[in-house]
Amino acid sequence: MRYVCYEVASSHLDKLVNWVNRYWQAYYTKKTDWQNDLSNRLHRLAEILHIDDIIKQIAPECDRLILIPHQVFHWLPLHALPINSKQGEATSEILIDHFPAGVSYAPSCQLLQLVETRKRQDFTHLFAVQNPTGDLSYANIEVEVIKRYFNPADTDVLVENAATKDAIDSKALNTYHCLHFSSHGYFNLEQPQKSALILADAYLNSAPVELNPAQHLDLGNDKVLDLDKCLTLDAIFALKSEQKLAQCRLVTLSACETGLVQSKLTDEYVGLTTGFLVAGSPAVLSSLWKVDDLSTALLMIKFYQNLLNQMSLAVALNQAQLWLRDATVQELRDWAEQLTKELNLDTNFNKKIKKVLRFFNSQETPFKSPYYWAAYCAIGQ
Repeated sequence: MRYVCYEVASSHLDKLVNWVNRYWQAYYTKKTDWQNDLSNRLHRLAEILHIDDIIKQIAPECDRLILIPHQVFHWLPLHALPINSKQGEATSEILIDHFPAGVSYAPSCQLLQLVETRKRQDFTHLFAVQNPTGDLSYANIEVEVIKRYFNPADTDVLVENAATKDAIDSKALNTYHCLHFSSHGYFNLEQPQKSALILADAYLNSAPVELNPAQHLDLGNDKVLDLDKCLTLDAIFALKSEQKLAQCRLVTLSACETGLVQSKLTDEYVGLTTGFLVAGSPAVLSSLWKVDDLSTALLMIKFYQNLLNQMSLAVALNQAQLWLRDATVQELRDWAEQLTKELNLDTNFNKKIKKVLRFFNSQETPFKSPYYWAAYCAIGQ
């Protein structure tokens, strides 16, 4: 084993801090500008980090990369950093192009060692939560297609209003190999233990006169969340003592901001992803920002298609991301039509995909921007 320490001048730390501050300011206050400029921002980050010089230190035969970020790097799509390119170029190679055996993440060396002891090959039993708040139109398509990859007798899906906290608590989760949550997620920067997957009936129709800070969360815009009706980080940690994830091979969090972590702690990684890893899952798929509903559905369907073709978690995700990035409108239409036939899907799937793509030229790549495909990270095994 060879260790390489790459040192940069202290002035680059100032550039990095400035970049991070501007990145998050744009994300929270100018979302459209952040989205449109994401590719250029990642080019600039690659320059600040000297990513090309770092890659040169890695042996050419190395085909797999495991990233163990520190502090704010947990928030960033490092797998999408461009390499060997200049800002403004129409196309460029990115990290996941460079490592064909996959780019994945680990919260720490200790957690990586722990999850790699969980050798679970079975992947036949699916538990899914589908659109519990009822406002994610493509989440229904996503889960309806994904469940076709599994035997109906081995599949349990809680749909919309049925996807309550009580319903999840009543399930024997220790019998499932895959847990898939297609829902909204919420990350609480100040109190990460209150971060949550939002379930049915979690939003209060009317706020109580006095909010209980231990139970209620005021999200603004007249939205109040009842944390007792959500799957919070605290509740996820509790799954460990109950061994509810004893058979789980993968937890997929097809939701917003499920991969964000508390960065103010020097050595700790605290977020929803951490919770599922600590609770017993060897791998988690999670997102870094509020994701587009349609592109997420397409990415997830392709990811499971790859995974069930015996690809590793990281490769299945990376290949799905590259596919979505490069797919033309015509290729997406053909794929949807072929999938409808192969899985005997309701024709509504094919019709909806074609309908949303009808405004594009057949050779356009509508999901080329990293905003659409780079949010998701493979964490763990």
